[in-house]
Amino acid sequence: MRREFWPLCCVLLLAIAAPGAHRAGADEPAVAVDAAVVLAADVSRSIDDGEFALQRHGYAEAIQDQKLIDAISTGLRGAIALAYVEWAGESEQKQVVDWALIRNPADARAFATALTAAPRAFVGRTAIGSAIDFSFGLFNETGFTTDRRIIDVSGDGTSNQGRAVTAARDTAVEAGAVINGLTIFNRRAAAVGGYLALHTNPPGGLAQYYRDNVIGGKGAFVVPIDDFNSFADALLRKLVNEIAGGRSTCCNGQRVRVVGGSSGLLQPRPLQEGGSVP
Repeated sequence: MRREFWPLCCVLLLAIAAPGAHRAGADEPAVAVDAAVVLAADVSRSIDDGEFALQRHGYAEAIQDQKLIDAISTGLRGAIALAYVEWAGESEQKQVVDWALIRNPADARAFATALTAAPRAFVGRTAIGSAIDFSFGLFNETGFTTDRRIIDVSGDGTSNQGRAVTAARDTAVEAGAVINGLTIFNRRAAAVGGYLALHTNPPGGLAQYYRDNVIGGKGAFVVPIDDFNSFADALLRKLVNEIAGGRSTCCNGQRVRVVGGSSGLLQPRPLQEGGSVP
């Protein structure tokens, strides 16, 4: 095959390998969705390979759960736009899964398949502000229209590199985005002691750090969990909370209560402020 044909072949192969993805072309009208959500996952070096695997599996499991599909179906348009980002240090951000239209189990399954097939993007420091900046920039590339733009940041430590988190948060929020957080208490890192323990469990706790520095926008909330084993369940309830967006009913008729501020409570299994998931 002639060398000049390789770029075109690569583009075609990538298009085939991304089922469920939808991007509006230059002559194609943008697709209206109920929300555009960037899942921004911390893959810094405080997260070892086993913890990373639990986190990745948790994302894939939650995205495919029928409760989330039911929550999406209750929206006016019955669809959301979803993208997945991994981040670590100041110059380490990658869109691992491109924007995709999620309307049904097949769409969710295609997204999860693309996610689980990708290698880990980084093992670096922790630059939350840079991750927020990168994630917010993706809203300009969606090919979708919506009045709800959500950045969903998960992490196990405080920011130690890059732009100030509060500055990045304020810029995104002033432009209309909502930033929510899922904090993970890293027991292994805490047991090591020294800087790593302080990084993953700052004074007042990581959830409070996220409330003070990371989250912002109307109804923003933090979901704290005690370890990586709880990730899938907590993420699912968090996503349902976000997608429901104040609607009173979803999930096969189960009642959902959405509370803004420092915590999001999803009935019938409320999240506890202390960081545990009942």
